[in-house]
Amino acid sequence: MEKLASSTAAATLRAAKRIVVKVGSAILCGDDGSVRSTWLASLADDLAGLRAKGCEVVVVTSGAIAIGRRRLGLSGSLQLDEKQAASAAGQVALAQAWQGAFERYDIQIGQVLLTLADTEDRRRYLNARATFRTLLNLNVLPLVNENDTVATSEIRYGDNDRLAAHAAQIVESDVLIILSDVDGLYSADPRSDLDAVHIAVVEAITPKIENIASGPNKNAGVGAGGMASKIAAAKIAGANGCATIIAPGGEANPVAAVAEGGRSTLICATGNPERARRQWIGGRIKPAGVIEVDAGAVKALKAGASLLPAGVVKVEGLFSRGDAVTIMSPGREPLGQGLSAYSSSEIEKIAGRRSDELENLLGYRRRPAVVEKNDLVLRTE
Repeated sequence: MEKLASSTAAATLRAAKRIVVKVGSAILCGDDGSVRSTWLASLADDLAGLRAKGCEVVVVTSGAIAIGRRRLGLSGSLQLDEKQAASAAGQVALAQAWQGAFERYDIQIGQVLLTLADTEDRRRYLNARATFRTLLNLNVLPLVNENDTVATSEIRYGDNDRLAAHAAQIVESDVLIILSDVDGLYSADPRSDLDAVHIAVVEAITPKIENIASGPNKNAGVGAGGMASKIAAAKIAGANGCATIIAPGGEANPVAAVAEGGRSTLICATGNPERARRQWIGGRIKPAGVIEVDAGAVKALKAGASLLPAGVVKVEGLFSRGDAVTIMSPGREPLGQGLSAYSSSEIEKIAGRRSDELENLLGYRRRPAVVEKNDLVLRTE
């Protein structure tokens, strides 16, 4: 485990085109459960600056329960139904606080509430991904939180560090920044061991790294996650090609501090998300049906285009949106495999039709591609 200069984290952040920033309750809220509005305004300055440079930003925020319990006058250890009630009350104030922080930049916030099923069920995953893409294309800043009002222990992420890692996976982020009340990973708990050494860069998450992660943020107070959960989140993100930066968030302008070389821990990515995803689409999931296309569609697909309804000749099998399908050429030769954006019954209605006819044919509006180019793997690839 080699310790490199902390500016490596700065260089990684500066090179990122899309980032996810996770904000924990312990730094967003004061001891009384109120939002630290001055601090939040400084973070908005940082994120607005990144956006002005062309970087797409997604925020994962804790704090709904902490804010809600204060508003509802709840104290002590909360039962599940009390936590859900506190979340319901707190979500409104939480979203208002974030929107207020970005008002002076004329940046709109779009709230996205997720549960574990949204990342484990393929169709719900695709829906979530489409929502994020649309929000980012509209220049909206997605604000993510777990849907605690309906989540139970069986369907919860457990903490927002893991939620942030899965959000980074969905949006295909380059960097996940976890703002915490500690400035990164140490060789031991610095609160009890004066000889603890700060670790600037983690090249790979080894059992040793996982073992030493149990101390530094163990007693963070308001939030649910500790350093172990941050390392677990970094492992999820890293497998999908996303680096993780654990940085101190208590002071003003915490993201700008990382970009300027402030102390933090960079955990390097270990996977290639595009290669893994294309392997998954191309051969690791069984196709549920067949879409036969015409010669024009074959040419367009080989040129890198999405499959549009006009190029569809017929559909075989019964499948739902998000299922894998085989794309068949006019000569009945398998052309490739992809994830269908429409069900088989929907495709039967729109096959061979122009994109501008779809709303009238289906009765609702949707993106026209039957299979998006990013969800398609051709046999020649």
